[in-house]
Amino acid sequence: MSKKISFMEAALIIITMLGIIGISVIHFGLSPTTPIIFVLGLLIIWGKCRRFTWHEIHEGIQEGVTTGIIPMLIFLLIGALIASWIAAGIIPAMMVVGFKLVSVSIFVPSTFLVCAIIGTSIGSAFTTASTVGLALMGMGLSLGFNPALIAGAVISGSVFGDKMSPLSDTTNLAAAVAGTDLFKHIRNMMWTTIPAFVISLILFYLLGSQASIQSSQNEISHLTNILEKHFTMGWWSTIPILAMIGCSLTRVPAIATLLLNIALSLGLFIAQSPNVTLSAIAEIIENGFISKTGVSNIDSLLSRGGLSSMLGAISLIILTLSLGGLLMKFGLIHRLMAPLSNKLTTATGLVTATVIGGALANIMIGEQYLSIILPGKALKPSFDKSDLDEVVLSRALEDSGTVLNTLIPWGVSGVFMANTLGVSTIAYLPFCFFSLLCPILSILSGMTGVGIKKKTPNRIINQK
Repeated sequence: MSKKISFMEAALIIITMLGIIGISVIHFGLSPTTPIIFVLGLLIIWGKCRRFTWHEIHEGIQEGVTTGIIPMLIFLLIGALIASWIAAGIIPAMMVVGFKLVSVSIFVPSTFLVCAIIGTSIGSAFTTASTVGLALMGMGLSLGFNPALIAGAVISGSVFGDKMSPLSDTTNLAAAVAGTDLFKHIRNMMWTTIPAFVISLILFYLLGSQASIQSSQNEISHLTNILEKHFTMGWWSTIPILAMIGCSLTRVPAIATLLLNIALSLGLFIAQSPNVTLSAIAEIIENGFISKTGVSNIDSLLSRGGLSSMLGAISLIILTLSLGGLLMKFGLIHRLMAPLSNKLTTATGLVTATVIGGALANIMIGEQYLSIILPGKALKPSFDKSDLDEVVLSRALEDSGTVLNTLIPWGVSGVFMANTLGVSTIAYLPFCFFSLLCPILSILSGMTGVGIKKKTPNRIINQK
């Protein structure tokens, strides 16, 4: 058999794969791991029938997994960071301060706002959700809110920050792929990002104000007293937080930032517990912190973290990236996108194709960076031939590639958020208003021309 693949064959393979995974996860409620293993096996069998060698198959898997090595290492370190922040009393301190300052009636929109501000400051949705977001999650659960609603607010705010921060990897990547200036790209994103932010804030306020709250003020005071009794907290609890923000502002790489923060947090923990043994510290790093307050709500929330807590997520990510690597190695994704890139000329068509391309890349590959790179490279020649400025492409890439990964149960971000916050991707998906609104508003922008920047006449002449 020939390796030449038709558009219809590629489309049939992709639709079949997505159908198997989608039905397994959504209808039968399975974890994505088993259906992805099954689909991976089917794809390898198809590849062998198409006379791809084992060397090519292994090469595709290796190339796919390679893109996720750094994110997976970051996941492991974040697992250790969560455990060390709890042990040092940092996350409990955040919860106590939050209980004292935040009004229950505006808790949900406040969660969204706080995560958006912190996310913009440090440029990382993962770090925001696993630190401040986890503390807010604990407060929300203690107050009796729907966990999926709080997770949606945490993730929406974290993704907003990741999208709009000049410190964010994805923001810089989208600008680089499109070939535009970073700050021009950020300014242009406001046409879709600000409306999505405002609508999300209103929806979180409405849902938060209508929620049935179970906790009374006396119960909140009781929880606060329990936290203050079992965890040592004070002004020093801000040191790791300030260090993380400082590292982000000075562009210290994520791995170095996390290692420094883990060291600072464990240093605080040792200072608070001078009799702690080396084996106890190693246990916290490897298997997480175990809370023993005697209050089930607090103990279930604060018994978490550690390297081992991330291993399940990493195994799923390896499988997903292996699948994505094979799809690219076999040329299936390119075969699907090539016809689109050759026929599109209008703003409506180009923006819509970019958004759909980013969404499909997220679904098929599950990796955020590739969901920006693949549609960006495929459609950039078409944008270059049009009268549209590069910021139109970079914004469309962010409005799909960056924000949608958290909504994919087998995506790198989706797996991380579900694992960290303890809420399944399918459960929190309806409440991730910001991520759901951005691609819709982006397509509407392309259709109406609102926020669509055109090239100057001189640039069009020079390109021709």
